[in-house]
Amino acid sequence: MREHASNDQQVATNRRDEPITAAEVEQFLFQEAALLDEWRLDEWLRLLTDDAVYLVPPLDKPDADHRKSLFLIADHYPSLCSRVGQLMGRSVWSENPRSRTRRLITNVRVVESGAGRASITANFAVWRFQFEQTDVYVGQYRHVVVRGPAGLLLRERRAVLDLEALRPHGKLSFIL
Repeated sequence: MREHASNDQQVATNRRDEPITAAEVEQFLFQEAALLDEWRLDEWLRLLTDDAVYLVPPLDKPDADHRKSLFLIADHYPSLCSRVGQLMGRSVWSENPRSRTRRLITNVRVVESGAGRASITANFAVWRFQFEQTDVYVGQYRHVVVRGPAGLLLRERRAVLDLEALRPHGKLSFIL
């Protein structure tokens, strides 16, 4: 039995080094969007690596470095866990009642892939419905995903907004 377990571990290790395909990326992004739209945020957190970073750069500097520029959002995994806890706990006044969202993910491309890691881009549109108002957030995701033991994991999420200003939107209390 021990030998069999070693073989399984070897297969999992080998699989983690395989290039990531466009089909895998699409399914991953669609699943992630569904979890966010359904407010299954605890499950969404399980799609992230322990060193994950979630970035929303300034509207006028989409390629800025979050360590050197002021970002709309620059969260590491512990901050994301805290953000999710607050959103799920109703302590965030701007999400009480919770927004309803609907995401469309299109033009998914694997820009670079190798050894269980891929850089990907995808266009997004997120409709947010709250307080009899509809806001639309449009932009491009620039992600880094890695192959984990049970599937793909998100290491970096950069949501580049194609807006000229956050008004009338005003707030990003939910996860893009």
